[in-house]
Amino acid sequence: MGAHAAETAPAPTSARRAVASSFVGTAIEWYDFFIYGTAAALVLGPQFFPTDSDLASTLSAFATLAVGFIARPFGSVIMGHFGDRTGRKSMLVISLFVMGGATVGIGLLPNYDAIGAWAPVLLVLLRFVQGIGVGGEWGGAVLMATEHAPPGKAGLYGSAPQMGVPAGVLLANLVYLACTQSMSDEAFLAWGWRVPFLLSIVLIGVAMWIRLGVMESPEFDAVKAEEQVARIPIVEVLTKSWRTVLLAGGTFIATNGIAYVFMAYLLTYGTKELGFGRGTMLALLIAACPVWMLGMGVSAYWSDIVGRRKIYVGSTIGLLVVSAFFFTLIDTASVPVMLLAMMLLAFVLGCTVGPQSALFAELFPAHVRYSGASLGYQVGAILGGGIAPFMATWLYAEFGTSNAISVYFVLIALISLTCTLVLLRRPPSELAGRPAGAAQPAAEPTAESAVPTGAVR
Repeated sequence: MGAHAAETAPAPTSARRAVASSFVGTAIEWYDFFIYGTAAALVLGPQFFPTDSDLASTLSAFATLAVGFIARPFGSVIMGHFGDRTGRKSMLVISLFVMGGATVGIGLLPNYDAIGAWAPVLLVLLRFVQGIGVGGEWGGAVLMATEHAPPGKAGLYGSAPQMGVPAGVLLANLVYLACTQSMSDEAFLAWGWRVPFLLSIVLIGVAMWIRLGVMESPEFDAVKAEEQVARIPIVEVLTKSWRTVLLAGGTFIATNGIAYVFMAYLLTYGTKELGFGRGTMLALLIAACPVWMLGMGVSAYWSDIVGRRKIYVGSTIGLLVVSAFFFTLIDTASVPVMLLAMMLLAFVLGCTVGPQSALFAELFPAHVRYSGASLGYQVGAILGGGIAPFMATWLYAEFGTSNAISVYFVLIALISLTCTLVLLRRPPSELAGRPAGAAQPAAEPTAESAVPTGAVR
């Protein structure tokens, strides 16, 4: 991205607004996505899937969580197509509308007692629409940040939308904490859980105002000016770079899977298995979120200096080690020890995704970058966070010990580490990341050659 980006670099004010837009918009969209995960852990089971078994009710609620992940690749393909053909900015605005409408709809949805079987059916449908919105959001936000970045700062600028993810978690849990502490359990179960969903309409308005004032990405403008716009971007990605997409997704499986257990399942585990109140578990998660963001910023900054490869590999090894003994510390049921464990895990999770925006953007040429980066991200999300809370719930029920979850963590961390080493195993060359307008390779770029010189070392 470097040389060509320098020629079309936007004014510093425009770049700062693009970064702010990516952070705020992503935080709000992920707030929408995460309040569903929190609600699934706390209330959606009895509200929409009432059964005589608490386990069956919880599993059903977490299964609907996975529906959003199944929808995310569809969002990435649809919005990636138009983002590569008509521009990044328009897709970011549309994704906000899609996500916000679905979130408010869930907040207004009658429960099973009111409309019977239609309640879970409509819930699943709205969750699917949420997945469409967030599936198209990440790629656009990442590209608006990295493609506005000055030379040599793609990692740092690209960390802004990544930081929006824990910011969304923090906001979601602050709202839930306020709700659970300001009303009785009966009121929360009856109507209070809907408040975070309905609040989304205000937050979406704020993000929309910011995003409408952002200039289009200079690299996309260059693609249009040089008539390099792809006719069907996703076809080019899947025919020329499918291995890169799969390996990129593989690097993200552990990060996303462990993060969703951390954000969603841990609330259920702490309340039902360890006997803590909702407020305590939410407060612990809230305290860990700033550390998560710190890890992102630190790793993104250093990836611009020492290279993506060193940071990516080192962070994934760190995630493997910390996740292996995470539940051992949680099972002490000591709040200080639990807080330490959550902060450690949050930091290494942040380190694994800090450089991700820049790396995924650098894997694909500008004219198919939205489609390629988004699809790689969503592949990892489906195989990671899409099934992890369900798996954690089932494993604990099946084996009666959190050690089974720890083994699961280690296995997916090994998968991600292997994909990372394969994807970044050789010195980079300028193929997929060459400037817009340069001749593209006739054959698929191999994983080792899919990154521009200087980006991955």
